[in-house]
Amino acid sequence: MITHASLSYATLIQNPLLWGIAGGITLAAFYVRAVIGFGSGLISVALLTLVFPIKEVVPVVLLLDLLGSMLLGAYDFKEIRWPELRWLVPSVVIGLAIGAFILADINDQKLTRFLGVFILAYVGYQLAMKPERLPQAGLPWGVPLGIFGGLVGSLYGGGGPPIVAYLQMRHLDKRAFRATFQGISLAESLLRAFMYIALALLTRKLMVVFLMLIPPLLLGLWTGNRLHMRINQRAFLMGTIAVLAMVGLKYLI
Repeated sequence: MITHASLSYATLIQNPLLWGIAGGITLAAFYVRAVIGFGSGLISVALLTLVFPIKEVVPVVLLLDLLGSMLLGAYDFKEIRWPELRWLVPSVVIGLAIGAFILADINDQKLTRFLGVFILAYVGYQLAMKPERLPQAGLPWGVPLGIFGGLVGSLYGGGGPPIVAYLQMRHLDKRAFRATFQGISLAESLLRAFMYIALALLTRKLMVVFLMLIPPLLLGLWTGNRLHMRINQRAFLMGTIAVLAMVGLKYLI
């Protein structure tokens, strides 16, 4: 049986190596978030749970994602495409609510595999079509994909892939893509935060850990944003495909 260290202020202070590991993972995750607009939750949860208990990791990552969405959203505020949010945000909320009701009754392993197959099929479609030649999706497509994204977020802690697929088929430029995704992520994270508080999953102990990880988060966002401003659209699209492929493989495995 694998023994995980408790994710607490006392643990991190008494063991600087664990603090360094947690900080390094946070920095890397939010570097990726700043470059392509999403992926921080996947990376941080996947790596931090190798060391710390998942029930402690997920609430801390939620707070980190919430702060990251606020900072990137404020930085890119003028680039947000509000019509996308008007369709996506209510749909994501519906998906989150549905996921909360079915979580106890569904075989989550089967749903995980289905999601992995869906993502990898979409990645294959992108590579076959070339990202810049994806068909144009109308705004109403934000409803089913938003609900799907909210459902995934409720069950697995992040509904990025379906929403990324939708925004890519809306053919937003890289800055608008990143800005709009932050708006959706902010709404989702706020709702999940209230749910975690109600379920006593988000405690003062974990809030202190969140505060300790803010400096590497800020460094990751700053360094990643510098690359985002320099990267060309083709490289940006291929980067999103690579992260989506990682997500799909993770859900299958």
